[in-house]
Amino acid sequence: MDEFKKLKTTISGFPRIGKKRELKFAIEDYFKGKIDETELERISSSLRKEHWSMQTQAGLSEITVNDFSYYDSMLDTAFLFGAIPREYLHENLGTTLQRYFAVARGFQNQEMDLRAFEMKKWFTTNYHYVVPQISKDQDWKLNPEKVMLELREAKETGKKFRVSFIGPYTFLRFSRFIDQGKNIRDYYPSFSLLYAELIETLANENVEKIQLEEPALVLDASAEDVKDFVEIYKNLFSKPSKLKVHLQTYFGDVRDFYEAIMELPFASVGIDFVEGTESLNLLEKKGFPENKELYAGVINGKNVWANDYAKTLQLIERIKKVVNPQRLVLSTAASLLHSPYSLRYETKMPDEIKEQLSFAIEKMQELQELAILALDDNYAQNPLFIKNQEMHKRKQNSLKWRNVDVQKRVETLQEKDFHRPSDYKRRDTLQKSLLNLPKYPTTTIGSFPQTQEVREMRKRYRKGEINEADYKRFIQEEIKKVIRLQEEIGLDVLVHGEFERNDMVEYFAENLEGFVTTQNGWVQSYGTRGVKPPIIFGDVHRSAPFTVEWITYAQSLTSKPVKGMLTGPITIINWSFPREDYPLEKTTYQIALALRDEIYDLEQSGIHFNQVDEAALREKLPLRKQDREEYLRIAINGFRLTTSGVEDKTQIHTHMCYSEFGDIMGEIDQMDADVITIESAKSNLQILEPIQKINYSRQIGPGVYDIHSPRIPNTSEIVDHVLQMTHYLPDENIWINPDCGLKTRGYSETVASLQHMVEAAKKMREAKQ
Repeated sequence: MDEFKKLKTTISGFPRIGKKRELKFAIEDYFKGKIDETELERISSSLRKEHWSMQTQAGLSEITVNDFSYYDSMLDTAFLFGAIPREYLHENLGTTLQRYFAVARGFQNQEMDLRAFEMKKWFTTNYHYVVPQISKDQDWKLNPEKVMLELREAKETGKKFRVSFIGPYTFLRFSRFIDQGKNIRDYYPSFSLLYAELIETLANENVEKIQLEEPALVLDASAEDVKDFVEIYKNLFSKPSKLKVHLQTYFGDVRDFYEAIMELPFASVGIDFVEGTESLNLLEKKGFPENKELYAGVINGKNVWANDYAKTLQLIERIKKVVNPQRLVLSTAASLLHSPYSLRYETKMPDEIKEQLSFAIEKMQELQELAILALDDNYAQNPLFIKNQEMHKRKQNSLKWRNVDVQKRVETLQEKDFHRPSDYKRRDTLQKSLLNLPKYPTTTIGSFPQTQEVREMRKRYRKGEINEADYKRFIQEEIKKVIRLQEEIGLDVLVHGEFERNDMVEYFAENLEGFVTTQNGWVQSYGTRGVKPPIIFGDVHRSAPFTVEWITYAQSLTSKPVKGMLTGPITIINWSFPREDYPLEKTTYQIALALRDEIYDLEQSGIHFNQVDEAALREKLPLRKQDREEYLRIAINGFRLTTSGVEDKTQIHTHMCYSEFGDIMGEIDQMDADVITIESAKSNLQILEPIQKINYSRQIGPGVYDIHSPRIPNTSEIVDHVLQMTHYLPDENIWINPDCGLKTRGYSETVASLQHMVEAAKKMREAKQ
């Protein structure tokens, strides 16, 4: 053994929502007026202290402070520096927290009508960040109240900590600039000074170390980008300070910035050795300065599989050859924000699967064990190592993970299985003649509000308090009500409302073999919205139809068409925790074949509008352009395999949301869907220009209002959106629909918004007669 017993350990961030989603429920109670701001802060303070205690109990050498947020860290940073449009700081909005939520959710009363800020996906995760809007007329200044509050609490723990912030390069790269004639470089000097002032302020509070998170450094970069990064940080470091600055990167390697990073006076640097395919190579070839600490991200913070100690210890051995162990800190490769809280709350999961998993609390334990084993010259004989390897062997030898028939079906696929019988132009002509829809047809994306009554009945059914027949009657009644509602509103293509579904991915996981779902595996998606990603543990297949009964029942209630609603294969994978022991392409095709069978049954039951949502297509798109071709090939083929077995008269819809699709519209066209609905209202219809640029000829419904805000759009606003579309798209190709599903909204705002949407469609038809 070495002179000290184990390596130092830390994490780059901890889940903020609480072990049982306490933060979500507290914020929602605050929105409803059930608790006041003082009580919300009391609950939040208790959660922060609990999370620090968890990190301390896990044996971490250093805890993280300011990774807590009421909604989003990018939004926190905008408020920290006063980078907020003036109208959102109006005194009529009330306290700073009320203004904060006005930016995140929008605000509407008789005097004010403020739209929620745009949200986008955070790199290759299902987390959404709020896009800051920056302009020169804002009152930029340091507003450190939130940080100071958490800092006082952290000092009371007596534990070693570092204070975390989004770094200036990433903050500016992921913001939107609304000044005319300005570009991002015009803002570098001002924000460098603001960050320098932040450092000085914290140094005066005797803070030892801060963490600046710069995930934007893992993106493709030009020489100018590197120059910009260096300029920002030279300005930031221009004043001497006793405070140490830790640079944290994640989601990939920093190949374009490595040398620049090492030359700047960072006290320590966090490098991702999980997703960073070039990280080890960079370290071994270019070395690492003796005056810095390396925070080596060796534990996957984004997936849930238990670490393979044999592979990770081999990695650590190579790192130790470059970096003295006394300057080496083991860490997670990304924040545990993207991981469920703990396996200790999974009491129903089969043991043979549960032992293969690791959530946030368990990942911290893995760090401790690796920190011990990494300094044990005879670690192969250590019980910690032996236990880990025996567990992995049990998985390799288990038949539960494999289905030979499913694997054979994928292996025997032919090229024709990925193509529809006729091209789009022929299908479009046939569908328009048969379906007889009006110009500017209206529809929704799929889900309708899931009321407390719906959630309560599902909960009672799962607990066995009501039988299947009673539950089925309840769901049918909800479907009947929403069909009648849509007919009254005047929508053209209806949906069944998805009341039987708890989540658009988890529901499919519960009805397909090869998945396991969790009781409490919640991960924050945005704000108070959490998701419970299923886990793909084995070969996937369908044992019986599971959507047909509900869709055909809905169709029996109306003469208007009802859409079959499926979640697409790549979205199911991207919104699940995927296998690490099996190729992505084969898992994609297994899911696609299961969905293909479901669509066939829907079509045979008379459902000729079928929507296959690929909301998460962009989510796992590799960050570097040179790596994207293979992923897009698999994603496109997965969608085509799902949908290519239908007749020409069956109209295939797809839906995509909350990512930037402009640069992959050509690939989206290759998916060969008949109609695409796509998020655009929240981003002010920015998608229209890229659509026009590639001469996209299919039917398309850019969303006309943002469903993630309680704000109700008026009719003229929606008409303006549609008129803007007509400058880019042929009238006959335009659908009118919301940005996304309506599950999280209330009925009063949903009905009013849809009524305005249908009224807007009528006005457009009248204007175009």
